[in-house]
Amino acid sequence: MISKRKAVLISLISFIAVFALVLTGCGNKKNAATTNTNKPLICATSGTLYPTSFHDPKTNKLTGFDVEIVRAVAKKLNRKVQFTQLNVAGELTAVKTGKADMAANDFGISPARKKQFTLSTPYKHSWNSIVVRKSDNSGIHSWADIKGKKAAGEAGTNYQKLAAQLGAKPVNYDNVANSVYLNDVKNGRTDLIMNDYYLQKLALAAVPNNGLKILPNMYFMTNDDGSGVGILMGKNNPKLVKEVNKALAELKKDGTLKKISEKFYGANVTVKPKNVKISRYFVIK
Repeated sequence: MISKRKAVLISLISFIAVFALVLTGCGNKKNAATTNTNKPLICATSGTLYPTSFHDPKTNKLTGFDVEIVRAVAKKLNRKVQFTQLNVAGELTAVKTGKADMAANDFGISPARKKQFTLSTPYKHSWNSIVVRKSDNSGIHSWADIKGKKAAGEAGTNYQKLAAQLGAKPVNYDNVANSVYLNDVKNGRTDLIMNDYYLQKLALAAVPNNGLKILPNMYFMTNDDGSGVGILMGKNNPKLVKEVNKALAELKKDGTLKKISEKFYGANVTVKPKNVKISRYFVIK
């Protein structure tokens, strides 16, 4: 027979052992949770928009101004980053549904986007331009001439909305390379492309003998792009937004943003442009 004192002692030892196992289990769960918070950031981008997000022709590696900005932010956060390539609508949907933590693809900080998403502090400032054929300006010499012309762009973008608003016939593409857009204007399938000035300038430079030009007297801005470009994130993750903004501030202060900008744009697009003559300001309906 076991004495009453020994039975109490055995029970106490058993309780301590079980309690220790419970603590160990809790510790493992805590570590797992910590691991989850350090999982890679998922960033949606196009992979076809030069020089924002594209594949290096020599290495086929995904790179670009926005892509390298996100990589620099992730490094500041001690996080890895994985990119998923989608069209613009797909990028927005991925963030909305939580399939992506963020999207980076020259997204303007517009009132419409701010209603559905949270955007980071701006890291790029620019204005808009129109690409036409060199030979005849695609018949466009004033804003009134856009009516009836064929405007190339991606469905759902503000540029295509504005083109339709001005009476043009939108010709929509689905996440294709810049060269496709340019060749179609050159060959007369379309007449114009409305987009960011820096993007258009570099796209033209990247495609030799394109037969196209930017209209210098028709630079424009809209109510949706006057606040710059930012990283797009969901409204349900204020912690991530705060961390991203802090990282961007540090990258601006240490000169990283300027360095990345000059690598891809040949100019410092992280500051607001000066001495640019804007022909029109539009409100996109």
